[in-house]
Amino acid sequence: MIKYSLSYSNPLSHFLDITITIVNNTSSCLYLQLPAWRPGRYELQHFAQKLRRVSASAKGEKIAIAKETKDRWKVQTGGADTIEIRYSFYARQMDGGGSWLGEEQLYLNPINCLMAVEGREQETCQVKLAIPENWEIACGLPEKEKHTLEAVDFDELVDSPLIASATLKRETYEADGLPFHIWIQGDCQPDWERIKHDFTAFTKEQLEVFGDFPVQEYHYLNEILPYRFYHGVEHTNSTVITLGPGELLMTPALYKEFLGVSSHELFHTWNVKSIRPKELLPYNFAQENYFKTGYVAEGVTTYYGDYMLARSGVFTAEQYFEEMNTSLQRYFADYSRNNLSVADSSFDLWLDGYKPGIPDRKVSIYIKGALTALLLDLQLRQISQNQVNLDTVMKALWEQFGKEGIGYTEEDYAKLVNDTAGISFKSYFDNYINGTSPIEEALHEALQFVGCSLNESENPLIYESRYGFKVSSEGTVKVTAVAPGSPASKVLSVDDELIAINNRKIENNLQHLMALQAQQQIELTLFREKQLRVVQLGQSSKSYYCKYTIVKRKDASEKEKQNFKLWLKQEF
Repeated sequence: MIKYSLSYSNPLSHFLDITITIVNNTSSCLYLQLPAWRPGRYELQHFAQKLRRVSASAKGEKIAIAKETKDRWKVQTGGADTIEIRYSFYARQMDGGGSWLGEEQLYLNPINCLMAVEGREQETCQVKLAIPENWEIACGLPEKEKHTLEAVDFDELVDSPLIASATLKRETYEADGLPFHIWIQGDCQPDWERIKHDFTAFTKEQLEVFGDFPVQEYHYLNEILPYRFYHGVEHTNSTVITLGPGELLMTPALYKEFLGVSSHELFHTWNVKSIRPKELLPYNFAQENYFKTGYVAEGVTTYYGDYMLARSGVFTAEQYFEEMNTSLQRYFADYSRNNLSVADSSFDLWLDGYKPGIPDRKVSIYIKGALTALLLDLQLRQISQNQVNLDTVMKALWEQFGKEGIGYTEEDYAKLVNDTAGISFKSYFDNYINGTSPIEEALHEALQFVGCSLNESENPLIYESRYGFKVSSEGTVKVTAVAPGSPASKVLSVDDELIAINNRKIENNLQHLMALQAQQQIELTLFREKQLRVVQLGQSSKSYYCKYTIVKRKDASEKEKQNFKLWLKQEF
């Protein structure tokens, strides 16, 4: 057993003191590896930068410890039976993947700060917390004794976040005889009956897709914050959700987000925590784990997160379409869709997947993945006359790979889709997964099957639609994006600071001034790299940054309305 002891002397410093006790050592040297990243965010995060004063001792005496890499240490044990490693960790990152130590709580993602003893990762791990006696612990790990948790191995340990506090709230609901615990830390007034009703509904709908659940119980660990925030991270039998502001939790806008992220993270219990890409089985926490199936792991999950809320009746069809339309706007907000496929964007998560990056380079695997999942679901329903759908594919993934603990490949997923459809879906994968073909026409055609359509309309912002540029109005008016081939692309650059139009000062009136000058040549005065410039901006007959929405067709047939009901489990 590897033992981890966690304590602190001053919560206001945010430093958590960690001791690792390694017993039954027989080696002259040990290697310790701190994770460099965490599952759920596929980028190196270099947690070692938050450690301080790493030391080692045996028999009460200091022994040599030195870094081999940025987050790997070598310990000269001298053959001692018991080794102690001590260091401090700075816990002051409040999001779904971080850790926070304060006066009122300890919130910890163990992957941020607990080292693995190389070669002994399969041993039982014990975590003992020196926290106030009246604090309760919310965690997916069993509490073997007061404030002492136990994990079967290192992987389970670092996949089990915890919140320890005297002010935790908890309610439990059941679905298919399984307990689901909703923990809340933070100042808010939850409507527990409504929450439990809605959570029960979408949980049962998800269980219906797969038939059973990968774990025996589940924990939603919610950090409800006093400021605007939104983040969630999946774990094997739990999730951490950071959301705020707390006083607005039960208002329509924030409660919708609470439901959406909770449904999304629950679906991950199957899809990615159990049904895992081959490249992620097992996780290698010391380096990048490149994979190209993010459109399945994250994209399909993003689709199902809101889709399950509609199918369970928690969302109306109109509310569901609002969420889909938001995804469409995000997808068409730039021109990255023409330059990098969703599969290649998944691979490049490790490069710049969570940063804006250069203009129009990559697509979001969440958004493009969700839209391609919607397309696949509808196409499967159409070619089979509702005999099979994306549920069929996901259940097969669960039965053949998730339950068996076998990682799937791109080829495995494509084969399952082909086998489910009974025909080849090669063009789907070539065009929309591994290629950059426009998805609009195919999605519009697929939506016809359920009595809907994909409608295109001109962007109401004249400077975006007619001239092809976007701006930020925080303080000064700066150009943030330029559509390739647009009139703006010939005379404007990102970060240009716009001053005046035809000698009229711009001050929260860009749209108005553009409308006034719509039929004239526009002279823009601007600062570029601190130099004053004047440029002539022309118009185009083309439209840029178009808006797309999914709507019900007024001429939908009775058959299409029946298809709609089979898809959403709601009346047309």
